Amino acid sequence: MSCQSRLSKLKVLLVEDEKRLAQLLKNAVGDYFAEFEIAYDGIEGLKQFRKMKPDVVITDITMPKMTGLELAEKIKKENPHMPIVILSAYSDKEKLLGAIDVGVVKYFIKPFDPEELLEYLCSLAEKIKKQSLVQLLPPFSFDLQSEQLFKKGVLVHLSKRESRFISLLYHSPNHYLSNEAIKERLWEGEEVSDERLRTFIKRVRQKSDKGLIENVSGQGYVLIVR
Repeated sequence: MSCQSRLSKLKVLLVEDEKRLAQLLKNAVGDYFAEFEIAYDGIEGLKQFRKMKPDVVITDITMPKMTGLELAEKIKKENPHMPIVILSAYSDKEKLLGAIDVGVVKYFIKPFDPEELLEYLCSLAEKIKKQSLVQLLPPFSFDLQSEQLFKKGVLVHLSKRESRFISLLYHSPNHYLSNEAIKERLWEGEEVSDERLRTFIKRVRQKSDKGLIENVSGQGYVLIVR
């Protein structure tokens, strides 16, 4: 598969408070990707991350409201496998030491050549594809990139929220989420009753298998992974 073909399957989120630079970068490389969205600060970036579910996050390191490292830390708590690329001014070099602690995969010092970024993302796309299909309770597998559930290789038709639920469980520590965390992540800003949550879980189990998602009595749910 060619580099351009691999890039065309990626969704990229750019978080950059310099609007002119953000737009220049989107104009330079945005058309290579399935999606290329921009957020202009860390708070907006975190909201976009949850809504868009990108394959890669590219973020400036120095921003108002929330720094790139703070954003990276929050993203990694929700998805430890998310590749994060840092953009940095030369004067921020010392701050990049902190990037190692939050698992940033690469950094670029401004100004940089957009072609270098494309080349790196091309190699990253190959790794993402290889790591995207994970095994759950047999005979189920889950594609982390597309957020699709398969049973013996056949697609299980889930709603976006149901697919997101399985993804959130997989990426959470020990594949477990509390009832409150599920409500907060899947119905952001909504009041959700316990009954509505139970009905939602029941529907996911009916479409897949009751053994795939186990109830931790009165506390939450855990995804069963092989």
